[in-house]
Amino acid sequence: MSDDTTGRPRTTPLRMPRVPGPPRVVADPAFDDVRPPDPGLLDDCVHCGFCLTTCPTYSLWGEEMDSPRGRIDLISSASQGAPLTAATVGHLDACLGCMACVSSCPSGVRYDRILEATRAQVERRVERPRRERALRALIFALFPHPRRLRLLRGPLRLAQRTGLLRAVRATGLARRAGPGLEAMQSLAPTLGPRVEVPELTPASGPRRAVVGMLTGCVQREFFGEVNAATARVLAAHGCDVLAPRGQGCCGALSVHSGREEEGRALARSLVDTFEAAGVEQVVVNSAGCGSTMKEYAHLLADDPVYAERARAFAGRVRDLSEILVELGPVAPRHPVTAHRRELVVAYHDACHLRHAQGVVDPPRELLRGIPGVRLVEIADAEICCGSAGIYNILQPGTAAELGDRKAATVLGTGAELLVTANPGCLMQIGQALERAGRPVPLVHTAVLLDASIRGQELA
Repeated sequence: MSDDTTGRPRTTPLRMPRVPGPPRVVADPAFDDVRPPDPGLLDDCVHCGFCLTTCPTYSLWGEEMDSPRGRIDLISSASQGAPLTAATVGHLDACLGCMACVSSCPSGVRYDRILEATRAQVERRVERPRRERALRALIFALFPHPRRLRLLRGPLRLAQRTGLLRAVRATGLARRAGPGLEAMQSLAPTLGPRVEVPELTPASGPRRAVVGMLTGCVQREFFGEVNAATARVLAAHGCDVLAPRGQGCCGALSVHSGREEEGRALARSLVDTFEAAGVEQVVVNSAGCGSTMKEYAHLLADDPVYAERARAFAGRVRDLSEILVELGPVAPRHPVTAHRRELVVAYHDACHLRHAQGVVDPPRELLRGIPGVRLVEIADAEICCGSAGIYNILQPGTAAELGDRKAATVLGTGAELLVTANPGCLMQIGQALERAGRPVPLVHTAVLLDASIRGQELA
């Protein structure tokens, strides 16, 4: 069976987005005067339709207003005086912000900047239903705060080890409390002992660079082994790796969700931290974080104190795969095999690495350089898995449909291991593969490289 709009295999029934109630005016005028969407950027769209085949929500529903050009029409109308209605907000909320339209657009439309400016307006101008406000408040009271996540980590791990979490899931309490809370509970990764990166990991052999490393928030507390592997891989390539203890959130989740001022404050703090560290480059192993940090110059463009500093900072940001390719394969690679034969590996492109940062070839080059690995491509690699920051919590039904589609294409490769470069993707696709009843091991790019360099089997 195929999707009527794209010709792709359909793994789940089509379901239109649920608009919260009948259309009603929620803000009139739609936008205030604080950095509204740029009319020039809106006019760049020529409605050619190249974005349609790569847009996740259009591929699900075939609805024009849930395509990039349709959303641009809605935003343009609001810019020209039309009020924000509940229907318009629903179509904007349904967008994953995956930026597949940006990399597929022949006209170079900066949909990323249009969407971020619009979402900031929506967050200021629209009062959401009480339950949704509470869910968003919970998310942003936790996720951008590593210390709070650390406090949550212990009880969560205990609940997982004792079976309490499984028992709570069986009661359906989270489901009754709301689909967002149920999604948060089900996405939580299985936790082992906490792993913390030293503030300094010295280079192995001659020092070739001094780099800073973003440890992140969810990455730091829930995927500490990824950060540890990242530091070891960089050190093996001749880098002194500085991971300042005082660093906080990069602001990515806030910026992508329209919490603009919060994101700007977090960005300023991170610029201060890494300026004080005196590093040559700042390495990031989380796609969403890297995409936002590379846009600090735009985010802080009208800040007289930080504008130039943010521009310099953004120019120093590198994804892990980028800097490793720039440095070249200094550290020896050992075979990573499956039962003494080649290991078939599929690489999943995190959207904010592929589309927002344009980093496509470096991760593949690194993986192909590992002896014993055969890299295979996933069909429809440009389509989002449904994670998209906190989208799989705020829009769990749509995210699950996209996750199931991604799981089907992963399984279609016959891969024995799935590699990606974003914690959200690891959780989202892992859950979808579990639903399919065919779990495939998943690891971050850094973990596989680290295993090859150290000559160790994957855990």
